[in-house]
Amino acid sequence: QVQLVENGGGLVQAGGSLRLSCAASGRTFRRYVMGWFRQAPGQEREFVAAIEWDGGSTYYADSVKGRFTIFKDNVQNTVYLESDNVKPEDTAVYYCAASNLGLRSVYVKGSYDYWGQGTQVTVSS
Repeated sequence: QVQLVENGGGLVQAGGSLRLSCAASGRTFRRYVMGWFRQAPGQEREFVAAIEWDGGSTYYADSVKGRFTIFKDNVQNTVYLESDNVKPEDTAVYYCAASNLGLRSVYVKGSYDYWGQGTQVTVSS
């Protein structure tokens, strides 16, 4: 079992900075891929970014590439999602997720086994 607890979010002005954190716990989470997804009202939950605990390879959606950074702190067992240039279209509930990936795709929400509770990010124009 993997437990995920998110923090951060809130109201941010366009062009401003954002940092979300996801604290992970559980017996085997270090074998997992950690992802961030987001869901805007009336839309599907979409992939944002992911990172492998073991090795640190990163993956990004085209919509956030160059603006968002995903990174991890092995001591704190925490994954972060950071941006220094948010846009109004980044407004959504952001979810942290963990996947014991296997042959599944890192970009697909169905590949993830555990989810956090979500945190709201609102970007004002």
